[in-house]
Amino acid sequence: MVQPRYTIVDKVYKWALGFRFRTYGEQNLKKLLKLAPAREAWEARKATIRQGILSTAGLWPLPEKTPLNPVVHGRREHGAYAVENVFFESIPGFFVPGNLYFPLPLPKIVPIVLLPHGHFKLGRFEPDLQHLAATIARIGAYAFTYDMVGYNDSNQVSHDNPRAFQMQLWNSIRALDFALSLPGADPSRVGASGASGGGTQTFMLAAVDDRVTVTAPVVMVSSFFFGGCICESGMPVHKGAGYKTNNAEIAAMTAPRPQLLVSIGHDWTRFQPVLEYPFMQHHYGLYGAADKIEQFHIPDEKHDYGPSKRAPVFSFFAKHLRLATSGVKNADGTWDVAGNVVETGEAMASFNSVHPRPANALQGDDAVIAAFVSLGKDKK
Repeated sequence: MVQPRYTIVDKVYKWALGFRFRTYGEQNLKKLLKLAPAREAWEARKATIRQGILSTAGLWPLPEKTPLNPVVHGRREHGAYAVENVFFESIPGFFVPGNLYFPLPLPKIVPIVLLPHGHFKLGRFEPDLQHLAATIARIGAYAFTYDMVGYNDSNQVSHDNPRAFQMQLWNSIRALDFALSLPGADPSRVGASGASGGGTQTFMLAAVDDRVTVTAPVVMVSSFFFGGCICESGMPVHKGAGYKTNNAEIAAMTAPRPQLLVSIGHDWTRFQPVLEYPFMQHHYGLYGAADKIEQFHIPDEKHDYGPSKRAPVFSFFAKHLRLATSGVKNADGTWDVAGNVVETGEAMASFNSVHPRPANALQGDDAVIAAFVSLGKDKK
Protein backbone atom coordinates (compact mmCIF):
# COMPACT_ATOMS: atom_id res chain seq x y z
CA MET A 1 0.00 0.00 0.00
CA VAL A 2 1.33 3.43 -0.97
CA GLN A 3 1.71 5.72 2.00
CA PRO A 4 -0.27 9.01 1.69
CA ARG A 5 1.93 11.90 0.58
CA TYR A 6 1.00 14.11 3.53
CA THR A 7 2.26 11.44 5.94
CA ILE A 8 5.64 11.28 4.21
CA VAL A 9 5.92 15.07 4.15
CA ASP A 10 4.95 15.22 7.81
CA LYS A 11 7.66 12.74 8.73
CA VAL A 12 10.29 14.64 6.75
CA TYR A 13 9.19 17.88 8.40
CA LYS A 14 9.39 16.37 11.87
CA TRP A 15 12.84 14.96 11.11
CA ALA A 16 14.07 18.33 9.83
CA LEU A 17 12.60 20.16 12.79
CA GLY A 18 14.18 17.66 15.17
CA PHE A 19 17.56 18.09 13.45
CA ARG A 20 17.25 21.87 13.78
CA PHE A 21 16.45 21.64 17.49
CA ARG A 22 19.27 19.17 18.07
CA THR A 23 21.74 21.46 16.30
CA TYR A 24 20.56 24.48 18.28
CA GLY A 25 20.74 22.58 21.58
CA GLU A 26 24.18 21.19 20.79
CA GLN A 27 25.60 24.61 19.90
CA ASN A 28 24.04 26.16 22.99
CA LEU A 29 25.50 23.52 25.33
CA LYS A 30 28.97 23.87 23.79
CA LYS A 31 28.92 27.57 24.59
CA LEU A 32 27.81 26.92 28.16
CA LEU A 33 30.51 24.28 28.71
CA LYS A 34 33.15 26.91 28.02
CA LEU A 35 31.77 28.98 30.91
CA ALA A 36 32.29 26.18 33.44
CA PRO A 37 35.69 24.59 32.68
CA ALA A 38 36.47 24.09 36.36
CA ARG A 39 34.59 23.83 39.64
CA GLU A 40 35.45 27.34 40.86
CA ALA A 41 34.09 28.96 37.70
CA TRP A 42 30.96 26.80 37.85
CA GLU A 43 30.29 27.68 41.48
CA ALA A 44 30.45 31.37 40.63
CA ARG A 45 28.17 30.95 37.61
CA LYS A 46 25.75 28.82 39.60
CA ALA A 47 25.47 31.56 42.25
CA THR A 48 24.77 34.13 39.53
CA ILE A 49 22.05 32.00 37.94
CA ARG A 50 20.45 31.17 41.28
CA GLN A 51 20.19 34.82 42.27
CA GLY A 52 18.98 35.65 38.76
CA ILE A 53 16.15 33.10 38.95
CA LEU A 54 15.04 34.33 42.35
CA SER A 55 15.37 38.01 41.42
CA THR A 56 13.43 37.69 38.17
CA ALA A 57 10.79 35.63 39.98
CA GLY A 58 10.36 38.38 42.57
CA LEU A 59 11.83 36.23 45.35
CA TRP A 60 15.10 38.06 46.06
CA PRO A 61 15.92 38.66 48.77
CA LEU A 62 14.09 35.56 49.93
CA PRO A 63 10.76 36.66 51.42
CA GLU A 64 9.83 36.24 55.05
CA LYS A 65 8.45 32.80 55.72
CA THR A 66 5.15 33.48 57.43
CA PRO A 67 3.33 30.80 59.49
CA LEU A 68 2.06 27.91 57.37
CA ASN A 69 -0.99 27.30 59.58
CA PRO A 70 -1.38 23.78 58.15
CA VAL A 71 -4.67 21.91 58.30
CA VAL A 72 -4.52 18.11 57.91
CA HIS A 73 -7.71 16.06 57.79
CA GLY A 74 -9.61 13.12 56.29
CA ARG A 75 -7.17 10.31 57.05
CA ARG A 76 -7.71 7.11 55.04
CA GLU A 77 -5.71 3.95 55.72
CA HIS A 78 -4.94 1.59 52.84
CA GLY A 79 -3.04 -1.30 54.35
CA ALA A 80 0.65 -0.34 54.37
CA TYR A 81 0.08 3.39 53.92
CA ALA A 82 -2.30 6.23 54.71
CA VAL A 83 -3.42 9.40 52.90
CA GLU A 84 -4.48 12.73 54.37
CA ASN A 85 -5.81 15.94 52.84
CA VAL A 86 -3.78 19.07 53.48
CA PHE A 87 -3.75 22.82 52.98
CA PHE A 88 -1.40 25.50 54.27
CA GLU A 89 -0.67 29.18 53.63
CA SER A 90 2.40 29.87 51.50
CA ILE A 91 1.76 33.57 52.11
CA PRO A 92 -1.07 35.00 54.23
CA GLY A 93 -4.33 34.32 52.43
CA PHE A 94 -2.93 32.07 49.69
CA PHE A 95 -3.38 28.35 50.23
CA VAL A 96 -1.49 25.35 48.89
CA PRO A 97 -3.76 22.27 48.73
CA GLY A 98 -2.32 18.77 48.60
CA ASN A 99 -2.29 15.19 49.80
CA LEU A 100 0.13 13.61 52.23
CA TYR A 101 0.97 9.90 51.86
CA PHE A 102 2.96 8.06 54.54
CA PRO A 103 3.89 4.50 55.56
CA LEU A 104 2.10 2.49 58.23
CA PRO A 105 3.34 2.09 60.82
CA LEU A 106 5.19 5.40 60.68
CA PRO A 107 8.94 4.98 61.33
CA LYS A 108 10.69 7.22 63.85
CA ILE A 109 12.77 8.83 61.08
CA VAL A 110 11.14 9.31 57.68
CA PRO A 111 12.54 10.57 54.34
CA ILE A 112 10.34 12.97 52.40
CA VAL A 113 9.57 13.28 48.68
CA LEU A 114 7.83 16.26 47.08
CA LEU A 115 5.75 15.41 44.01
CA PRO A 116 4.67 18.47 42.00
CA HIS A 117 2.44 17.54 39.07
CA GLY A 118 2.59 18.59 35.44
CA HIS A 119 0.00 19.88 32.99
CA PHE A 120 -2.14 16.78 33.11
CA LYS A 121 -5.91 17.07 33.15
CA LEU A 122 -6.53 15.79 36.68
CA GLY A 123 -3.46 17.34 38.29
CA ARG A 124 -2.65 15.73 41.62
CA PHE A 125 -5.71 13.50 41.25
CA GLU A 126 -4.17 11.71 38.23
CA PRO A 127 -3.97 7.93 38.81
CA ASP A 128 -0.30 8.00 37.71
CA LEU A 129 0.55 10.48 40.45
CA GLN A 130 -1.49 8.58 43.03
CA HIS A 131 0.41 5.39 42.18
CA LEU A 132 3.69 7.29 42.40
CA ALA A 133 2.89 8.73 45.83
CA ALA A 134 1.34 5.54 47.24
CA THR A 135 4.31 3.40 46.21
CA ILE A 136 6.81 5.85 47.67
CA ALA A 137 4.85 5.75 50.94
CA ARG A 138 4.78 1.95 50.90
CA ILE A 139 8.58 1.80 50.66
CA GLY A 140 9.00 4.08 53.63
CA ALA A 141 8.80 7.81 52.87
CA TYR A 142 6.44 10.73 53.19
CA ALA A 143 5.14 11.68 49.74
CA PHE A 144 3.48 15.05 49.31
CA THR A 145 1.52 15.93 46.17
CA TYR A 146 0.31 19.50 45.73
CA ASP A 147 -1.62 21.53 43.19
CA MET A 148 -0.23 23.76 40.49
CA VAL A 149 -1.85 27.17 40.83
CA GLY A 150 -5.20 27.18 39.08
CA TYR A 151 -5.61 23.39 39.28
CA ASN A 152 -8.17 21.51 41.36
CA ASP A 153 -8.42 23.09 44.84
CA SER A 154 -5.92 25.85 44.02
CA ASN A 155 -8.55 27.99 42.33
CA GLN A 156 -7.89 31.31 44.04
CA VAL A 157 -6.01 32.33 40.92
CA SER A 158 -5.93 31.30 37.25
CA HIS A 159 -3.11 29.08 36.04
CA ASP A 160 -2.14 31.45 33.22
CA ASN A 161 -1.63 34.50 35.41
CA PRO A 162 1.66 36.36 34.74
CA ARG A 163 3.15 35.46 38.12
CA ALA A 164 2.41 31.74 38.01
CA PHE A 165 6.13 30.86 37.97
CA GLN A 166 6.77 32.90 41.11
CA MET A 167 3.76 31.41 42.88
CA GLN A 168 4.70 27.83 42.06
CA LEU A 169 8.36 28.20 42.98
CA TRP A 170 7.45 29.80 46.29
CA ASN A 171 4.76 27.16 46.90
CA SER A 172 7.38 24.44 46.35
CA ILE A 173 9.75 26.08 48.83
CA ARG A 174 6.94 26.29 51.37
CA ALA A 175 5.83 22.72 50.59
CA LEU A 176 9.32 21.67 51.59
CA ASP A 177 8.97 23.69 54.80
CA PHE A 178 5.71 21.89 55.50
CA ALA A 179 7.15 18.43 54.77
CA LEU A 180 10.17 19.05 57.00
CA SER A 181 7.83 19.98 59.86
CA LEU A 182 6.20 16.52 59.82
CA PRO A 183 6.88 14.08 62.67
CA GLY A 184 10.23 12.35 62.18
CA ALA A 185 10.96 14.05 58.84
CA ASP A 186 14.61 13.49 57.92
CA PRO A 187 16.23 16.66 56.49
CA SER A 188 19.16 14.63 55.16
CA ARG A 189 16.88 12.59 52.85
CA VAL A 190 14.70 14.90 50.76
CA GLY A 191 13.56 13.89 47.29
CA ALA A 192 11.61 15.68 44.57
CA SER A 193 10.15 14.41 41.31
CA GLY A 194 7.63 15.51 38.73
CA ALA A 195 6.85 14.98 35.07
CA SER A 196 6.55 17.65 32.39
CA GLY A 197 5.73 20.91 34.19
CA GLY A 198 6.26 19.03 37.44
CA GLY A 199 9.76 18.28 36.17
CA THR A 200 10.32 22.02 35.72
CA GLN A 201 9.22 22.62 39.29
CA THR A 202 11.56 19.84 40.44
CA PHE A 203 14.78 21.17 38.97
CA MET A 204 13.89 24.81 39.63
CA LEU A 205 13.33 24.04 43.31
CA ALA A 206 16.59 22.08 43.55
CA ALA A 207 18.46 24.93 41.82
CA VAL A 208 17.44 27.48 44.46
CA ASP A 209 17.02 25.29 47.56
CA ASP A 210 19.91 23.08 48.68
CA ARG A 211 17.67 21.25 51.15
CA VAL A 212 16.57 19.01 48.26
CA THR A 213 19.03 16.10 48.28
CA VAL A 214 17.77 13.81 45.45
CA THR A 215 15.83 14.68 42.28
CA ALA A 216 14.19 12.93 39.34
CA PRO A 217 12.82 15.32 36.69
CA VAL A 218 10.82 13.26 34.19
CA VAL A 219 10.23 14.06 30.47
CA MET A 220 11.28 17.68 30.83
CA VAL A 221 15.00 18.56 30.86
CA SER A 222 15.93 20.03 27.46
CA SER A 223 18.55 22.38 26.05
CA PHE A 224 16.17 23.95 23.51
CA PHE A 225 12.72 23.92 25.15
CA PHE A 226 11.97 26.06 28.20
CA GLY A 227 8.43 24.85 28.88
CA GLY A 228 5.24 25.48 26.98
CA CYS A 229 3.35 27.29 29.72
CA ILE A 230 3.49 30.71 31.33
CA CYS A 231 4.09 28.98 34.67
CA GLU A 232 7.45 27.74 33.33
CA SER A 233 8.72 30.48 31.04
CA GLY A 234 6.37 33.42 31.58
CA MET A 235 8.90 35.20 33.78
CA PRO A 236 12.26 35.53 31.97
CA VAL A 237 14.36 33.62 34.50
CA HIS A 238 16.56 32.11 31.79
CA LYS A 239 18.26 35.43 31.05
CA GLY A 240 19.39 38.07 33.50
CA ALA A 241 22.29 40.16 34.75
CA GLY A 242 25.48 38.32 33.80
CA TYR A 243 23.93 35.13 32.46
CA LYS A 244 21.88 33.44 29.76
CA THR A 245 20.97 29.82 30.40
CA ASN A 246 18.64 26.92 29.60
CA ASN A 247 16.90 24.17 31.52
CA ALA A 248 19.76 21.70 31.14
CA GLU A 249 22.15 24.06 32.89
CA ILE A 250 19.58 24.87 35.57
CA ALA A 251 19.11 21.15 36.19
CA ALA A 252 22.91 20.80 36.36
CA MET A 253 22.87 23.17 39.33
CA THR A 254 21.66 20.19 41.38
CA ALA A 255 25.17 18.71 41.19
CA PRO A 256 26.63 16.96 43.12
CA ARG A 257 23.31 15.85 44.65
CA PRO A 258 21.99 12.63 43.05
CA GLN A 259 19.76 13.15 40.01
CA LEU A 260 17.94 10.84 37.62
CA LEU A 261 16.87 12.07 34.18
CA VAL A 262 14.02 10.24 32.46
CA SER A 263 13.39 10.90 28.77
CA ILE A 264 11.41 9.58 25.81
CA GLY A 265 11.70 9.57 22.03
CA HIS A 266 8.60 11.60 21.24
CA ASP A 267 9.01 14.95 22.94
CA TRP A 268 11.72 17.58 23.55
CA THR A 269 13.72 15.11 25.67
CA ARG A 270 14.37 12.87 22.65
CA PHE A 271 18.06 13.89 22.44
CA GLN A 272 18.72 13.81 26.16
CA PRO A 273 21.00 10.73 26.13
CA VAL A 274 23.38 12.40 23.65
CA LEU A 275 22.96 16.10 24.48
CA GLU A 276 21.76 17.11 27.93
CA TYR A 277 22.96 14.06 29.83
CA PRO A 278 26.64 14.28 28.74
CA PHE A 279 26.52 18.04 29.38
CA MET A 280 25.29 17.46 32.92
CA GLN A 281 27.80 14.66 33.46
CA HIS A 282 30.51 17.27 32.96
CA HIS A 283 29.13 19.37 35.82
CA TYR A 284 28.85 16.37 38.10
CA GLY A 285 32.41 15.45 37.16
CA LEU A 286 33.60 18.81 38.50
CA TYR A 287 32.74 17.44 41.95
CA GLY A 288 34.04 13.94 41.33
CA ALA A 289 30.40 12.85 41.41
CA ALA A 290 29.84 11.47 37.90
CA ASP A 291 28.24 8.40 39.49
CA LYS A 292 25.55 10.56 41.10
CA ILE A 293 23.73 11.33 37.85
CA GLU A 294 21.87 8.68 35.85
CA GLN A 295 19.76 8.65 32.71
CA PHE A 296 16.87 6.40 31.67
CA HIS A 297 15.59 6.69 28.10
CA ILE A 298 12.44 5.10 26.67
CA PRO A 299 12.38 5.60 22.87
CA ASP A 300 8.79 4.62 22.10
CA GLU A 301 6.67 6.07 24.87
CA LYS A 302 4.47 9.11 25.26
CA HIS A 303 4.68 12.15 27.48
CA ASP A 304 3.36 11.04 30.86
CA TYR A 305 4.42 9.62 34.23
CA GLY A 306 3.38 6.04 33.51
CA PRO A 307 4.63 2.77 35.03
CA SER A 308 7.77 2.47 32.90
CA LYS A 309 8.87 5.93 33.99
CA ARG A 310 7.97 5.45 37.63
CA ALA A 311 9.97 2.21 37.93
CA PRO A 312 13.46 3.74 37.54
CA VAL A 313 12.44 6.62 39.81
CA PHE A 314 11.42 4.20 42.57
CA SER A 315 14.72 2.36 42.27
CA PHE A 316 16.70 5.61 42.28
CA PHE A 317 14.93 6.97 45.34
CA ALA A 318 15.21 3.62 47.10
CA LYS A 319 18.97 3.70 46.53
CA HIS A 320 19.65 7.30 47.55
CA LEU A 321 16.98 7.74 50.23
CA ARG A 322 17.69 4.28 51.65
CA LEU A 323 14.15 2.94 51.33
CA ALA A 324 13.03 -0.66 51.86
CA THR A 325 11.59 -2.20 48.70
CA SER A 326 10.82 -5.67 50.05
CA GLY A 327 7.28 -6.73 49.25
CA VAL A 328 6.80 -3.85 46.81
CA LYS A 329 9.48 -4.46 44.17
CA ASN A 330 9.02 -7.77 42.40
CA ALA A 331 11.80 -10.20 41.55
CA ASP A 332 11.58 -9.27 37.85
CA GLY A 333 12.19 -5.59 38.64
CA THR A 334 8.57 -4.48 38.27
CA TRP A 335 6.71 -2.72 41.05
CA ASP A 336 3.56 -3.99 42.72
CA VAL A 337 0.62 -1.61 42.49
CA ALA A 338 -1.98 -3.99 43.87
CA GLY A 339 -1.49 -2.41 47.29
CA ASN A 340 -2.27 1.07 45.94
CA VAL A 341 -5.75 2.57 46.05
CA VAL A 342 -6.73 5.13 43.39
CA GLU A 343 -9.08 7.56 45.11
CA THR A 344 -11.63 10.01 43.76
CA GLY A 345 -11.01 13.73 43.61
CA GLU A 346 -13.85 14.20 46.07
CA ALA A 347 -12.12 12.02 48.66
CA MET A 348 -8.81 13.83 48.10
CA ALA A 349 -10.20 17.38 48.19
CA SER A 350 -8.45 19.72 50.58
CA PHE A 351 -11.52 21.92 51.00
CA ASN A 352 -14.97 20.56 51.78
CA SER A 353 -18.02 21.38 53.88
CA VAL A 354 -16.26 20.34 57.07
CA HIS A 355 -12.97 22.04 56.16
CA PRO A 356 -13.87 25.04 53.97
CA ARG A 357 -11.32 27.45 52.57
CA PRO A 358 -10.53 29.93 55.37
CA ALA A 359 -12.29 33.28 55.42
CA ASN A 360 -9.04 35.23 54.92
CA ALA A 361 -8.44 33.63 51.50
CA LEU A 362 -7.52 36.02 48.72
CA GLN A 363 -9.64 35.57 45.62
CA GLY A 364 -8.95 36.36 41.99
CA ASP A 365 -5.84 37.12 39.96
CA ASP A 366 -5.62 40.77 40.95
CA ALA A 367 -5.71 40.12 44.69
CA VAL A 368 -3.27 37.21 44.64
CA ILE A 369 -0.86 38.90 42.22
CA ALA A 370 -0.85 42.04 44.39
CA ALA A 371 0.15 39.91 47.38
CA PHE A 372 3.00 38.27 45.45
CA VAL A 373 4.20 41.60 44.02
CA SER A 374 4.91 42.64 47.60
CA LEU A 375 7.44 39.82 48.02
CA GLY A 376 11.18 39.65 47.46
CA LYS A 377 12.58 41.82 44.72
CA ASP A 378 9.43 43.94 44.50
CA LYS A 379 9.30 44.61 48.23
CA LYS A 380 10.21 48.22 49.02
